[in-house]
Amino acid sequence: MNVFAVEGLPEVRPGDDVAALIDEQVDLRPDDVVCVASTIVSKAEGRQADLDNYQAGERARSIAERVGAAAGEEKDPRFAQAVIDASDELLIDFPIMLAVTPFGHITVNAGIDRSNIPGADLLLLPESPGASARTLHERLDARVVVTDTSGRPFRYGQRGVALGWAGLPAARDWRGEHDREGKELTATVQAVVDELAATANLVTGEGDGGTPVAVIRDWEFGAHNGSDELFREPEDDIVRRALTAWEGAE
Repeated sequence: MNVFAVEGLPEVRPGDDVAALIDEQVDLRPDDVVCVASTIVSKAEGRQADLDNYQAGERARSIAERVGAAAGEEKDPRFAQAVIDASDELLIDFPIMLAVTPFGHITVNAGIDRSNIPGADLLLLPESPGASARTLHERLDARVVVTDTSGRPFRYGQRGVALGWAGLPAARDWRGEHDREGKELTATVQAVVDELAATANLVTGEGDGGTPVAVIRDWEFGAHNGSDELFREPEDDIVRRALTAWEGAE
């Protein structure tokens, strides 16, 4: 497969037509996978916010005080309130705020960004990345993955992950296929949209690169069953249950 960043995109502002901006810069094919950073989707959808819009409640003030004391620096309780408001649930709130977003993604600080946001303090994740991906898919006539970067348990560093997708399944379901010895696979489900998001992140980069869109070309899903299961249900997530039990015992 070939992977390249889309050059020449302007700074995206509220109300901008992201599909049109992409279409102006690249000739897409129907089998391309267009990986679009959630930051520009959020900017176009008006998901910017200012800290002054948040009135910190008791829990937000407590979180900011505890985290600030551990870090040796003052933390703004309004930011803690922004995370609480953007979350369905906080699995833990110390030493980090690990949030469950309304669409099922679990990430630190509810994925709220504080960099590269002209004219605002905060940038929230898209309200429904799946719906955003479907709109882009229809407009661009190509497969789409809306991406973000996220940390990982047990490892240092961030990598690209998928928040929403359209035009392809989330995963290759290998269950029922066989290995080289003829043994049937019973558990392997490959999260291809995450792998595509991570691939895109290699060429879009971080910081001040200004290339929030990548195209993955000549990649095929293959003759596999597809699955759209990506975010684990609470009853199937042993790590989530353990964190909830640990938080409750604190």
